[in-house]
Amino acid sequence: MSSPATLSEAVDAVNEAVFFGRKLPTARRKQLARWITSRQGMPRSYGGLFAPTERDFQDGHRFFTGESVNTGAGTAHILGEEASRALILLDVKDKPVREALERATKTFTAAIQLRERKQGIFCCGMCSVAMWRHLAAGGLCDQRRLLKLGMQVLRERRDGKGKWWKFPFYYTLLALTEIDTPAARAELRYAAPVCERLLKRPKRQGDYDLRRRTLLERAMARA
Repeated sequence: MSSPATLSEAVDAVNEAVFFGRKLPTARRKQLARWITSRQGMPRSYGGLFAPTERDFQDGHRFFTGESVNTGAGTAHILGEEASRALILLDVKDKPVREALERATKTFTAAIQLRERKQGIFCCGMCSVAMWRHLAAGGLCDQRRLLKLGMQVLRERRDGKGKWWKFPFYYTLLALTEIDTPAARAELRYAAPVCERLLKRPKRQGDYDLRRRTLLERAMARA
């Protein structure tokens, strides 16, 4: 059971297990949680969250759904949010892990409050989706209000063709399947015709295609 080489790898392992309903062994959960918390306070962390490795910055980050993040700030912020969410889902009771998550929550909550003029979103579309996933997992604070405001913004960004301006389609769809509100389901219904068309495309080999097809089916079931 080798340790992750990158923060992307650690986050992806948690996302994969949760998405497909696979239970991680206790030893693996503890290993991942402790490795993620070891990244707190490291150089180039974002807003008190958990820092990517140099390799993460060199390679860039890919969302669980396959879209790419190619900026350093985006990689730091999104991976930091995803890592915090992963710790919540791993639910490891170790005191150092719990305290690290509490510190990250406190610091980044303050960063959100500084941006209250942009309620419900944070920076750009892809960064906002990362925050929504973190909120939907029970992280940060004031989840219900911020998600409600975020869904209002997303509705305003509809492009009229089943997608949203400046929001990555599959990653946004992933978040919507995790947000259990009428507004999120309304956005899933809006995207359903696109999901149906995409499912008619020929299957391809690879993890990302499997994840996307599973997500499309799940989104249509919840619309």
